[in-house]
Amino acid sequence: MVKPVTKIDQIETMILDIPTIRGHVLSMATMRVQTAVLVKIKFSDGSEGIGEGTTIGGLSYGAESPEGIQSAIDTYISPVLLGCDGDNVNGAVQRIEKFVKGNRIARTAVEIALWDGLGKRLGVPVSQLFGGAVHGKLPVAWTLASGNSETDIAEAQEMIETRRHNIFKLKIGKRSVREDVAHVARIKKAVGDAASIRVDVNTAWSLQDARWGLKGLQDAGCELVEQPVPARYRRALAELTSGYEIAVMADEALNGPEDALAVAEANAADVFAVKVAQSGGLKRASEVIAIAQAAGRGLYGGTMLETGLGTAAALQLFSTIETLHWGTEFFGPLLLTDEVLAEPITYRDFCVEIPKGNGIGATLDPDKVAFFRREGGRNMKAAAGQ
Repeated sequence: MVKPVTKIDQIETMILDIPTIRGHVLSMATMRVQTAVLVKIKFSDGSEGIGEGTTIGGLSYGAESPEGIQSAIDTYISPVLLGCDGDNVNGAVQRIEKFVKGNRIARTAVEIALWDGLGKRLGVPVSQLFGGAVHGKLPVAWTLASGNSETDIAEAQEMIETRRHNIFKLKIGKRSVREDVAHVARIKKAVGDAASIRVDVNTAWSLQDARWGLKGLQDAGCELVEQPVPARYRRALAELTSGYEIAVMADEALNGPEDALAVAEANAADVFAVKVAQSGGLKRASEVIAIAQAAGRGLYGGTMLETGLGTAAALQLFSTIETLHWGTEFFGPLLLTDEVLAEPITYRDFCVEIPKGNGIGATLDPDKVAFFRREGGRNMKAAAGQ
């Protein structure tokens, strides 16, 4: 007897606005609310899959906004997938890419829901669909982004004492290079060898600023600098990578496997920050990882500050990677004032644990989803320029 095809019956989207526990200061915006687009796919056999597409700081960070992500899914992606084989995720990915250009975060949200549904139907975690997990937990960094040295020092020391984090990434780039370097140096001196200190400039520096910045950060004991110059300045990234001992990490320069290959060929980074959403989904992120591995680049699990849902999906993929030289930053749920999962992801002993269960290992809490769901008259400002 031929098994009937499990078809994609319905794709539903919703926007959640969840406050952050404090202002999250980036070089281009200060986040006080994180906005996530959730996707629920219903299949013809009655099964469901869930996914998430999340960006940072509205349109100040990248080309996709939460509202645009939802619109792209509802208006363009859903119509080309309805009625398709829900078990053929590769086919769905290729179909989306044929009819929808760019919009990587929107594509990611739908693809995660497809993998989640497939894993649930097969009775296996998504990690199994990518070869199987080789880790049950991963090192996880915390971002210090208050902008105040004393506040950040107190926060870091508390994290170390409670064994939650001993890797810290500092968001810099809003102030002068001299001020930023002094800020990082104060924090590194305070934590000493008890923690690893890295920085993220979020493309804010010119090449001239970056030369001074990397020298000062290196002298201060900082170990890594993320995306110091704009993504399009690949030659500048290459110059900085070859000019200093401090590791240079590409982030905004990586938007899928094509970018990964170009960055590797140009020797424009020592480390790849691989983000599922920025790559265009779990499949494309796995290809970025493969390119980094083949090119001998270090790997780091990057985040778009997803809720527990998107974080669970990323953990499924990164649990299959043998060596993560620089760990991960899958702390998104900890930055939010509340959890949207029925069973939150576990953080302890400086690590984040891989969720157990089929699919991505995450179940939404319907009451929390209903509370944070954006309705017609309820709209929260996600970021401010100051």
